[in-house]
Amino acid sequence: MFGGQVAAPINSPHLRRSGSRAVVSDLGAELGNGVENSYVHPLELNGSKNASIPLVTAAIVPSPTLLWRFKVLLFLLWGFICGKTGWQSVMRMSADLRDLFLYEAFLYYNPLLLVTTMVWLWGINLWVFSRSNINYAKIFDLDQNHLTHREIWKCATWMTIVVPTSMTAYLYLYSNGEVSLAASQPVLLYFAVVMLLIFPFDIFYFSSRYYLLRALWRIVLPFQAITFPDFFLADILTSMAKVFSDIERSVCRMVHRQVATIAWFEADSVCGSHSVAIPLVLVLPYLFRFFQCLRQYRDIGERSALLNGLSHVRNGYNTGTLWLEPCSCFLGFFWYCTIRGLVLIHRVGTYPHHTRTHYVQRELPK
Repeated sequence: MFGGQVAAPINSPHLRRSGSRAVVSDLGAELGNGVENSYVHPLELNGSKNASIPLVTAAIVPSPTLLWRFKVLLFLLWGFICGKTGWQSVMRMSADLRDLFLYEAFLYYNPLLLVTTMVWLWGINLWVFSRSNINYAKIFDLDQNHLTHREIWKCATWMTIVVPTSMTAYLYLYSNGEVSLAASQPVLLYFAVVMLLIFPFDIFYFSSRYYLLRALWRIVLPFQAITFPDFFLADILTSMAKVFSDIERSVCRMVHRQVATIAWFEADSVCGSHSVAIPLVLVLPYLFRFFQCLRQYRDIGERSALLNGLSHVRNGYNTGTLWLEPCSCFLGFFWYCTIRGLVLIHRVGTYPHHTRTHYVQRELPK
C-alpha cells in the first residue's frame, strides 16, 4: 500500500521530470473564474520528490438568497434598536419639553427623510422604465456611466440607515444630558451631505454627482439653452419647496447655535416661524422655473412658454403668501379654462443644446 509504484501518464501536465522546469498546468483555466488561488504541494513517490500535484482551492461564496436574508435580518435588528432607543429617550423627557423637542427634531430630520423617500421613488421610476424598455438614458441625456435603479436603491438604503441613526443619537444624547453632543448630530449630518455632493475625487459616483450639480447650476443661472433634464429637475424642485424651507430654518438654527434648545420659540428669535426667509425660500423653485420659461421664450419665441411661466409665478405666490390668494385664484381660472383648454405643448424628440426646440400643438382630449 505504501511505497508502491504509482502509475501516471507520461504526458500528464501535472508531473515534471527531476531537474527540469515545472510545466504550467491549465487546470485553473479549465475550472473557470471561480478559482481564486492554486497551490502546488510536492508529493513523494517511492521516497523521492519526483512529482508535484497542484491542489486547487476554490473560494466559497454564499448564495445571493442567503446574503439577502442576512441583510434583511440586520436591517430589522437595526430598526428595532433605533426604535427602542428613540422611544426610551423620548419617554425620559418631561412632558412639557417633549413636544417642543420632538418638533425640533422633526424639523432637522424630516427634510432628509423626504429626500430619502424621493430617491427610493426615483429608483422605482428607473426600474419601471427598464422593465418597459424606455430608453431613459437618451431622454435625460445621460452617458453610459449613469446610475441604474439598483445603484439608486443602494444609495437610498444607506440614506435610510444614516439619517434615522443620527436622529436616534440626537434623541439619546439629549435625554441623557449631553446637550453639546446632541447638538452636533444634525450639524455633522448636514455637513456630511454637502461634502458628499461636492467631494472632488473620483469616488462614490463622481460623474453622477457632477451631472446633478451641473444641472442645478443651469437651473439657478439659465444663461444657456434649456434642456429637458433641466425642466424635469426644476419641476421636481417645485414639489420640494417645503423641504427647502425646512432646510433653511435648520441651517439658520445651526448658524445661530440654537440646536438642541428652544430659543427659536421665542418671539424675537431670528429663526422663528415668522422669519421672512421662509416665504422667500418657498418661492425660489418657482422663480427658477419662471426664468427657464423666459429663456425658452427667448430661444423659440412661443407664447405658451410665457403662459407656462405665468402659471409658475401663480403657484409660487400661492405657496409663499396668503394675501395674494384672490389673484392666484383668478390666474388659475384663466389658465385652466382658456389656455390649457386650447393647446397642449407636447414635446417630441430631445431638447437640443444649441438649436431650436421642436414642438407639436394639438387639442386636449375632453
